[in-house]
Amino acid sequence: MLDAKILIIDDNKSVLSALEILLQFDYKHVTIMSNPNQLASFPNMADVDIILLDMNFSAGVNTGNEGIFWLREIRKKAPQTSVIMMTAYGAVDLAVRALKEGASDFILKPWNNEKLLATVRSAYELRKSLKEIHKLKQKENNLKKLINHDNNYIVGNSKALNAVLNLTRKVAKTDVNVLITGENGTGKELIARELHRMSARNNEVFIAVDMGSIAESLFESELFGHVKGSFTDAKEDRVGKFEAANGGTLFLDEIGNLSLQTQAKLLSAIQNKTIVRVGANKPISVDIRLVCATNCNLAQMVADGIFREDLLYRINTIHIEVPALRERDNDILLLADFYLHKFAAKYGKFGLRLNEMAQEKLMEYQWPGNVRELQHTIERAVILGEGNVLKPHDFILNSKSTISIESGLHTLEDMELAMITHALDQNDGNYSAAAEQLGISRQTLYNKMKKIGK
Repeated sequence: MLDAKILIIDDNKSVLSALEILLQFDYKHVTIMSNPNQLASFPNMADVDIILLDMNFSAGVNTGNEGIFWLREIRKKAPQTSVIMMTAYGAVDLAVRALKEGASDFILKPWNNEKLLATVRSAYELRKSLKEIHKLKQKENNLKKLINHDNNYIVGNSKALNAVLNLTRKVAKTDVNVLITGENGTGKELIARELHRMSARNNEVFIAVDMGSIAESLFESELFGHVKGSFTDAKEDRVGKFEAANGGTLFLDEIGNLSLQTQAKLLSAIQNKTIVRVGANKPISVDIRLVCATNCNLAQMVADGIFREDLLYRINTIHIEVPALRERDNDILLLADFYLHKFAAKYGKFGLRLNEMAQEKLMEYQWPGNVRELQHTIERAVILGEGNVLKPHDFILNSKSTISIESGLHTLEDMELAMITHALDQNDGNYSAAAEQLGISRQTLYNKMKKIGK
């Protein structure tokens, strides 16, 4: 016996009784209703699997209009419920009309029991399929939300950043390929995600791929997928990144790291808008918005013969250059404050702030690692800092970017002394902080200072 809910609606009590008796042997829940007006108060109609609905309820009326009306009402409240229409006045045009309105099938009275049971069983299978499709769509939407969920934000109001964001907004509504360039740590992926968020594809997935981390031997499998048995470790069919991003945005980071051979394969996929899984022959059409990023000078790489010019043209319809942090004025302090609050909350150190000297230190630094370096610097200061006010010595910066080696320093001892002195100056004489900045222990720093007589 199937655990299904069936509702029979007919103004003829004999019909209701006959159908109830016939169906109760195969289905657990069979409910009868003699007046369709009762549907308005029927509980949880969407949970009903099958409804058998008469087409005529008023005496002397055989048009079927009443049944069509109630079919529409049912479809509004329970669009996935299978509805079988019943009438003693069969006509092909009436059956076609009912099917166009969303009925799953049509039964003539009097009916053949075997045929009716087969019709109801088919309607039940259709209902199960619709429910499964609905679940899969919900799961797909949840996965898309999970994949697209991003806790990173674009923080800043500098002229340089606003120019980039304005260009991003203009380009987002189109489907053109975009190339994002900029130094490491500037936030190229954030701009790519912003493009996707403001595009017409924002309800689809955003798939990010680090091209620099893909071995050349696995390039085709990762991007285009493979079929079971196509190579030693191909134990099952696999969807590639192009196919996974179908309908959405595909972000290829570090595209400048590709070899000429893999560039040719990528170019073919972009040009033809089709991919072929490894081990297969059938081409698969893909509809993606392509966004690429690199910190390389692709034009120079083209001149050097290590990057294909035709590929550069394909990916570079619009070029967005993300500015370095040192070019973003007071965005440094805005970002510092943003990350300070973020990590203070994460590590339970509420009420933290930067003093004026610490702010000056952050502003004077060149930030070769850009926003990523600032983020890590603030996180480290939050973890190691003591008290509610962070001071200059709480921020350990890369001495290589701030120390300038004078022309008079010729020996290793001279260089070492210069670096130690600089580290101590940067950290207000704090030996522990200076030692950590230099990558040595505090005792080692003491020993070196003693050796040089300081």
